[in-house]
Amino acid sequence: MSILDFFKPSTNVLHTKYGDFNLAKKKDIQKLKGVIISLQRTTDALTRKDLRDWRQAWQMAINIDYPNRQRLYDIYRDVDVDLHLTGCVNQRSGFVLAQSFKFVNPDGTDNEDVMPIFDSEWFKNLLRYALQATYWGHSLIELGDVVNNGGIMAYDHVALLPRKHVIPEYHRIITDLSQDWTTGIDYHEQPFADWLIEVGQPEDLGIFLKAAIQTIPKKNALSFWDTFAEIFGMPWRVAKTTSRDEKEIKSISQQLNDMANAATAVVPADADIQIVESAKGDAFNVYDRRIDRANSELSKLVIGQTMTIEDGSSLSQSITHFNVFRMLIEADCDRLRDIINGQLLPRMVKHGFPLKGLRFEWNYPANYTPEQQVAFETMVLNNYEVDPTYFTDKYKMPVGERRSFQMPANSNDENNDEEEQNENENSTEQQDNDTQHNGSDEKKNSKTHQLNNSKTPNSKFVIPNSKAPFFD
Repeated sequence: MSILDFFKPSTNVLHTKYGDFNLAKKKDIQKLKGVIISLQRTTDALTRKDLRDWRQAWQMAINIDYPNRQRLYDIYRDVDVDLHLTGCVNQRSGFVLAQSFKFVNPDGTDNEDVMPIFDSEWFKNLLRYALQATYWGHSLIELGDVVNNGGIMAYDHVALLPRKHVIPEYHRIITDLSQDWTTGIDYHEQPFADWLIEVGQPEDLGIFLKAAIQTIPKKNALSFWDTFAEIFGMPWRVAKTTSRDEKEIKSISQQLNDMANAATAVVPADADIQIVESAKGDAFNVYDRRIDRANSELSKLVIGQTMTIEDGSSLSQSITHFNVFRMLIEADCDRLRDIINGQLLPRMVKHGFPLKGLRFEWNYPANYTPEQQVAFETMVLNNYEVDPTYFTDKYKMPVGERRSFQMPANSNDENNDEEEQNENENSTEQQDNDTQHNGSDEKKNSKTHQLNNSKTPNSKFVIPNSKAPFFD
């Protein structure tokens, strides 16, 4: 049953359990939007889960006729509190949210005028809710009312609809958890469609489905380790006595319990008290290594590697792992870009925002190592005039006019010139002597001298240490 089935013929009146709404009136349409948020939410049951519960919940979620994710979302809520998994999720989401973005005009130029619209809390929350769909499988986000904040249009809020009330396989919303999709409201129909952003594929159950097979055993291992520490972590206190007097036995027992705070006791002469140390197996290798394995598997699942959140062994391996992680970040960025361009911006244009024809893009600056950055900036400064504001904006330091200076004269250069002149004179005298003694080689030397002179004036190569450019 769709939302159209609630209409009376030619009256445009929608009948719900919350009242009648006349869709011809703008006021009633605004009230109807609030119905989606006013769902009958129930308290989630925080009970201990095991892999059998996970498998049964998975089976209910993939039921073709009546899909139900409620029990699976209970397990996901349990998965979401895992500390290591939370760190992985926050690291991946944090890199995406830290990226700068821009809006591009149809001619390819950047539009700075609309940036204040998106520099607001509602847009950041929308990105955060959209990223959660990667882990939960689906997110349905409602846009709030359009308001004017100091001359800047904005939504007063964005809200994530309770996932248990959303059945994405049939794009329906149910107002009561006891209902199935056949009695739900189709959120692809108007007037809901213009105020909802849907993220995730209908059949996608999210990364938490796979994460659960590690977080559930990990939580059990931690619980078992605590039990082991409680039983075998402290020495046992044993008292032996031949007395059969219940009062005396009770007194000895009470004194043993008090020894936890003060290791003293007054017991009968025939009572023998012993402190027995535990000699059980190595709990560290049994439990801690299982927990480490679960953490490493969660790291590979969420961020594709382990070294950006765990200890690394070498710089080269860390760089390789970070490149893998960066590919996941770029994939998340592309997914958000498609959602903003395909769903958000068209809806904002319908709501009166001045965004027609604009396109959302991420800023992907070139990545340089510090050494490459220095070499790049030095090369540019040596060949081009650079606006000082570049360094002011980048390094947050005041930069004045570029100063010019001359290299100071060096007395050693003059001495070197005199020595070079003397060497040339000696070379000339030696050449004359050789010419006199070897008259037969005069023609050969003359040709060689002419050949060398012919190469010098038009040579394209530069003498080393010259200030001339590398190419003419």
